[in-house]
Amino acid sequence: MSRVILSTPVITPRRHRLAGTGYRFDTLLLGSLIVLLAVGLVMTGSASTSIAERQTGEPFYYLWRQALFVGIGLLAGWAVLRTRLVYWEKAGPVLLVASFLLLIIVLVPGVGRAVNGASRWLPLGVFNLQASEPAKLFAIVFIAGYLVRHREAIRSHVLEFLKPVGVVGALAVLLLLEPDFGAAVVILATVLGMMFLARVRFWHFGMLLLLFSATFVALAVSSPYRLERLTTFINPWADPFASGFQLTQALIAFGRGEWFGVGLGASIQKMSYLPEAHTDFLFAVLAEELGLFASLIVIVLFGIVLWRAFVVGSRARKAGNHFAGYLAYGIGLWIGLQAFINIGVNMGVLPTKGLTLPLMSYGGSSIIITCIACALLLRADHETRSPVERERTARAPRQELRQEPYFRPQDERPRWRDTRFSATRRKGRAW
Repeated sequence: MSRVILSTPVITPRRHRLAGTGYRFDTLLLGSLIVLLAVGLVMTGSASTSIAERQTGEPFYYLWRQALFVGIGLLAGWAVLRTRLVYWEKAGPVLLVASFLLLIIVLVPGVGRAVNGASRWLPLGVFNLQASEPAKLFAIVFIAGYLVRHREAIRSHVLEFLKPVGVVGALAVLLLLEPDFGAAVVILATVLGMMFLARVRFWHFGMLLLLFSATFVALAVSSPYRLERLTTFINPWADPFASGFQLTQALIAFGRGEWFGVGLGASIQKMSYLPEAHTDFLFAVLAEELGLFASLIVIVLFGIVLWRAFVVGSRARKAGNHFAGYLAYGIGLWIGLQAFINIGVNMGVLPTKGLTLPLMSYGGSSIIITCIACALLLRADHETRSPVERERTARAPRQELRQEPYFRPQDERPRWRDTRFSATRRKGRAW
């Protein structure tokens, strides 16, 4: 009887094996992602009917496009889900170079498409690629690999700690040139969070946090339009028909929604009152139509995604798959932080920023890249749970094993392991 029990795979309520495959996933994580994606698709269709009919004559134009983007994102996510993370780890430097190229090309006059004074998009025919979206994901992949390769050095050497910071800082400068202040804040905050979770020295982290905070405050105060957003955020009702129009209309939407909303599709604010109702201010329309109760459910779902991402990262690191752990941390921080900023902007808690709500707002680049990121998160969970994947990861040759110093008690000078000879060939050697 005991043999039967030991040979039977134990599936806890938080694990889910996809039917017909060998993949094991966190049920809460997978369910939250699916619900957010489905609710986002429904709300995009509802929030975009007015602007779609006015621009194209087809009320569900943006709904069909969003459904197409979701389908592409799911297909891309399935392909990513079938790819081992070790290949992403090896491709990290190449992906970083691709990020720089995208952010440079989008600034070239005549190549990048400018909307509302910001050059953030590359026209690809079917849709416009927002360069900051893949850049955020590629930066997280690179930093996760860097933390694995130098996880000891970044804790003891300032230079090794500053190298990834300088790289991400250069990406942030390119984002500010578009300008895309919100994306720069998200990518820097995500990387800082990943390095903090990698247990870098606290005073290194603290000094860097103060430096970045002072830099962003200086940028916000020195730029006239950013300063106007800050003053409008403090008191949007001082100029409700000009600079404070967007925020006041969002607050009106929240007020009309009350507890259970006015009903799906019955929003008035989306009727050309609330700008960007189907993109940046989708959450305000959701609050108006479905009420406070549904809004809190969405917030809880994003909280579950962040929580389970951290659980996946912690479990992966304990299993020895550090790249999967840091990658899960980074993706969870990215989605959680961007959702927090978007919801805060909609509620008037934070100054207005042009950041979409992950998995929900309309946008091809955002939805496809976020689906790929979620697939990477699920892949990290699968590789940690699956005994076969854990064994393959343990057998995979890693570069950092050739770089870590070891110390002898009688000699404090660092020495490097010589991996050129196997144990059997060293047997008869005189040392």
